[in-house]
Amino acid sequence: MFLVATPPTIPQIFLAALRLGCTSFGGPIAHLAYFRRDYVERRGWIDEPHYADLVALCQFLPGPASSQTGFGLGYLWRGWAGGIAAWIGFTLPSAALMIAFALGAGKLSALLGTGWLHGLKLAAVAVVAQAVLAMWRSLAPDAPRSALVVASAAALLLLPFVWMQLAVIAIGAAVGFAFFGRPAVDRAPSPGEERANAAQSENGGARAPRPGSFRTFRTSAILLAVFVALLVALPAIGRITPYSPAAALADKCYRAGALVFGGGHVVLPLLEREFVAPGALSSEQFLAGYGAAQAMPGPLFSFAGSLGASTSGVLGGAWATLWIFLPGLLLVAAVLPFWQTLRRDARAQAALRGANAAVVGLLLAALIHPIGAAAFGDWRSAALTAVAFLALLAPRVPVWAVVAGSAAAGFLIGPA
Repeated sequence: MFLVATPPTIPQIFLAALRLGCTSFGGPIAHLAYFRRDYVERRGWIDEPHYADLVALCQFLPGPASSQTGFGLGYLWRGWAGGIAAWIGFTLPSAALMIAFALGAGKLSALLGTGWLHGLKLAAVAVVAQAVLAMWRSLAPDAPRSALVVASAAALLLLPFVWMQLAVIAIGAAVGFAFFGRPAVDRAPSPGEERANAAQSENGGARAPRPGSFRTFRTSAILLAVFVALLVALPAIGRITPYSPAAALADKCYRAGALVFGGGHVVLPLLEREFVAPGALSSEQFLAGYGAAQAMPGPLFSFAGSLGASTSGVLGGAWATLWIFLPGLLLVAAVLPFWQTLRRDARAQAALRGANAAVVGLLLAALIHPIGAAAFGDWRSAALTAVAFLALLAPRVPVWAVVAGSAAAGFLIGPA
């Protein structure tokens, strides 16, 4: 996978992810758009097609796609240390806020009303729209791939099932394998590629260093075995130690994280079954925490932090957060070496061109529904979304300023 010639350091990875964890509102699709703007456009740490490849892989795997993408990038740059730094940075703000909410700090939100929340939703619409436009230009520059984008989005809108996301990407890969054997247009080198090429020239034509040495197939098999073993062993441990809250909490959260496709919203019924049905939490507590999670930056899976904190305090919140993310991170680390081998094959590259176009279609469908619905409630919402979108097209306007400005404007104009 193409990355920069000199990989970012662990502190740089952590601080970049922490910044995204503090400013990425709007759910997993919006998070991927924020990632793209920061890592691809702003920093040049990875180029557009290879970023889309990683997104496509994480869409295939169970777990939170945006968190897995961030972990995968850090893992590619600096191995396990980079992956963990990226995950902690992105997850820490939302997890801390959700734990604080469960302990009572969330009552402060009643003082601010709901207008600022609406402004954040509109900022997310603008971010996704800008990402769709840029990725469409880069990954579907010709008529056949543009047609695949539109067909993928239409299929997802007409058949809004969780499994359709996987099916659309798989079909896109099959179409690419059959028809996109050669790129229709040459892709201009990204800024990162130009730096890498310069580094190669300075080194006498030697290959620029590749960050994050990949684990062997044996290590990948071990990681997959650990993933399955924990899925089987944790319920057994819970039965053996029925009075251990830590074991029971780990079991509930790990199974929820391991069995979810389609993002954070899909985990809701699984967690409700694990926490509300047995009586660990009331339905009111559960829904209040879930509602607060919608207003937080970062991954929606951090909702588990409020559940753990509600039952076991601060340590319980941190423990629950760790276990709900762990299965998805294990799978990314296990599958990436295989992904690397496949994507270097010419036939696999053709399939990836189709899969990348399908990923753009997935983003387009999410932009239309449900993300875009927030922008069409009234003329003020539409106007604010348009202003935010135009601001994002300006090269020197930081995304955090657009998010903050949208929240402030939402606070002033009030909820839709």
